[in-house]
Amino acid sequence: MSAAAYAIPFDPQAASQTAVPDVDAAKLWSTVPHGDKVPKVGTARVFYDTPATKVTALSSLGEGFASKKGDERRELVRKSVGKAVKSIRELEGVKEVTVDASLDAHAAAVAAHLAQYQFTLKTSPPSRFNPNLTEPIPEKLSFSPHQASEEWDRGVEYAKAQNLARTLMELPANMITPTAFCERVKSQFEGIPNVQIYVRDEAWAEKKGMRTFLSVTHGTSEPAKFLEIHYNGAGDDAQPLAFVGKGITFDSGGISLKPGAGMKEMRADMGGAATVVSATLAIAKLQLPVNLITVTPLTENMPGPSATKPGDIIYAMNGKTVEVDNTDAEGRLVLSDAIYYVSSEYKPHTLIDVATLTGAMMIALGEVYSGVFSTSDELWQKLHAAGETEYDRFWRMPLDEDYGPQIYSSNADLQNTGGRPAGSITAALFLKAFVDGLEPKDGSAPLKWAHIDIAGTMDATRETAYGSKGMTGRPVRALIEYVRQLTSN
Repeated sequence: MSAAAYAIPFDPQAASQTAVPDVDAAKLWSTVPHGDKVPKVGTARVFYDTPATKVTALSSLGEGFASKKGDERRELVRKSVGKAVKSIRELEGVKEVTVDASLDAHAAAVAAHLAQYQFTLKTSPPSRFNPNLTEPIPEKLSFSPHQASEEWDRGVEYAKAQNLARTLMELPANMITPTAFCERVKSQFEGIPNVQIYVRDEAWAEKKGMRTFLSVTHGTSEPAKFLEIHYNGAGDDAQPLAFVGKGITFDSGGISLKPGAGMKEMRADMGGAATVVSATLAIAKLQLPVNLITVTPLTENMPGPSATKPGDIIYAMNGKTVEVDNTDAEGRLVLSDAIYYVSSEYKPHTLIDVATLTGAMMIALGEVYSGVFSTSDELWQKLHAAGETEYDRFWRMPLDEDYGPQIYSSNADLQNTGGRPAGSITAALFLKAFVDGLEPKDGSAPLKWAHIDIAGTMDATRETAYGSKGMTGRPVRALIEYVRQLTSN
């Protein structure tokens, strides 16, 4: 079998078929009967020894591609390239793939690198995801564009960041403890300029008064960590942006124990932490001109003998009292102190938190859109635009105080659940109570805040053109693109 291949998105209705000069795509395509209809986007065909000693994968761009514009056109390129790569990734001996990226280099790079991702810890052949490797195992396929470009290189970083988040979410909880998560992150950022990483322990959190965060740590023997990443890409005087990610490395539900069926998926309850850290890595690699503070409170939620109990009341870092109605609503407890810490300590202009927070979000939006709750129309519009650009889409949800009485407790300022109705909304309202700077008294601009609930988009139950079943790593690309667009204005 050949050791090299072409992956070519192909428009059957166009006169100019491909930017690859030694492939007559139209002639190859004509040898396969397709009937009268234009094959739908992603219909792929593999040709051998075309040219000699190489494999060529042609993938349809679908009907009417030439008339498509903007985000819609970009997604068709992703689908086409993704299907082309998937059609050759299992071929024995193929290692080097040249991608025709002439239609959209960024989209082609993203699709190629996402499409080949397949997580496994099987030992034959040796898995590149084995955390005990002393020497890394490279990806099976290496990609290069037919013509080099900065857009291709940028797309590679977007995809690699999303794949890192997928890996962190896929690895089982015995391999990604809070300690192991921090060590993995430190190794990923090694050598990148303008970055400082701080790994805080429980004693530090206790001194800070992070009692809602620490309340979740009481049932586990794994030491909790509070990870901070500071990226200074815009100079010391620039007001920072802040990311906060929920980092529950395994969620049993605590005393309010979850059902056993499907509990193993709760290894990915640190998906918020995985996505914000991975997005930060790409932002730092691309050296985007922004100051960014990223924090992730990391712990397991387990039903140990010292675990927090339903009915317990805790004084949060901002002084509010919180009644624990259900210990399985632990994400908002760890996030509340983290959000208050970042917003009060670093005074960011914008704060975005990301969390696999509520089952209600899965019911509301499924796995297509991530739900966004925001105090700022401007921030929502920018997140929406970034999500559309990367087809890593968001849907805005209500954030109305009329839902507030559901989380008001008779014994405390707040309780951590508000019942089943509007569960994702009441969770967002709970978090809002810990954002410092929404109504500043010194005349400064209010902080812009958005909460992104990724409980539905955490996991894909079906294969897509350039994605696979399993943990998705969303919304990494949308977060990177949000920052890129923010800093390019």
